[in-house]
Amino acid sequence: MRHIKLWFAGEAGNWDLATYEIDELGEGFDDIVTLHPTHKDSPVAPKDAIPRMVTQPLADLRAAASHRDRAAFEAAYDGFTAACNNCHQAMNFGFNRVQRPTTNPYSNQVFSPPSR
Repeated sequence: MRHIKLWFAGEAGNWDLATYEIDELGEGFDDIVTLHPTHKDSPVAPKDAIPRMVTQPLADLRAAASHRDRAAFEAAYDGFTAACNNCHQAMNFGFNRVQRPTTNPYSNQVFSPPSR
């Protein structure tokens, strides 16, 4: 959900919403590391994989959003998506692959920034 909403926020240039979704993703990863540090089916512990594989791509997304740079955002989003897929693969969950969304399942949310 956050991955999808982040894409549409960035594409709409709603950098406040994009930053919010990035923060929410970060909190989710923090929760996984703290509350689910290992997984019975994974040869790599989430507590080890997430900091090593996801922290920098998430920071790159945060930087792109803070600079309000759509091209940098798109590149960082693709890098983050690749990191997610690589992490899933490392933890034996390679069947769970994410990509740029092609349609918006959240028809009740406005992604464009509010007028000021």
